[in-house]
Amino acid sequence: QVQLVESGGGLVQAGGSLRLSCAPSGRSFSTYTMGWFRQAPGKEREFVAAFSWRGGATRYADSVKGRFTISRENAMNTVYLQMNNLKPEDTAMYYCAARLGATVTTSNSGYIYWGQGTQVTVSS
Repeated sequence: QVQLVESGGGLVQAGGSLRLSCAPSGRSFSTYTMGWFRQAPGKEREFVAAFSWRGGATRYADSVKGRFTISRENAMNTVYLQMNNLKPEDTAMYYCAARLGATVTTSNSGYIYWGQGTQVTVSS
């Protein structure tokens, strides 16, 4: 059974940092693109960052460029999202997702596996 399990969310003050983790299991993800998305109350789910496990290409939403970094740890088969200089508008449920193939896309269509999400709340 394929699972993506997120962790690392929490409450932080503006300007603070958090590191989210995503632990995929149930199959090899070496040919997948891994992404992070977020959804705030009353808003649509939006792209945050993604990378191709095979090619290493990365892509970020303009709103998080220079503040967030997506990375991986091959030995642990884990994907991270380091979030620095957090802002209140970053408050959302953050989801890890996976899509087959090396193309890094920003649309949530095509991502076939999703985690349950981890809540990030940034206070002003």
